[in-house]
Amino acid sequence: MEITEVRISLRDGEKKLKAYATVTFDNSFVVRNIKVVEGNQGLFVAMPARKMKQFCPRCGKKVDVGSKFCNWCGVQLPPPPKDLAKDRQSMHQDLAHPINQEFRDYLQSKVLDAYYREKETQRKSESRDTKESPSI
Repeated sequence: MEITEVRISLRDGEKKLKAYATVTFDNSFVVRNIKVVEGNQGLFVAMPARKMKQFCPRCGKKVDVGSKFCNWCGVQLPPPPKDLAKDRQSMHQDLAHPINQEFRDYLQSKVLDAYYREKETQRKSESRDTKESPSI
């Protein structure tokens, strides 16, 4: 599978979230909301995820794991299992993700390359704007 396009949307002013990426595979399939995140060991790519759901014991509607009350009927929900409560990441589930390290490395390389190119383009644009604006 080949990555045929990567679009980057920079997030200025965010602390850890640096950008969102949209990646096209084989000009046929798109994955949106891939995040470029600043971690303890540098930048990494985080796949799009959603909060895991559980069923309300009273009304049977789906509610987010970790919710204190049902959004639909208002009943108080039991707390999440202790192993889930400690780790916020385990309350989220990837919507799409690589299934082997080789492809994960390929995807991260392509997204981070596009991120650095976009940052450089932004830097050049800002320096050009600074030179062109008259000082008062």
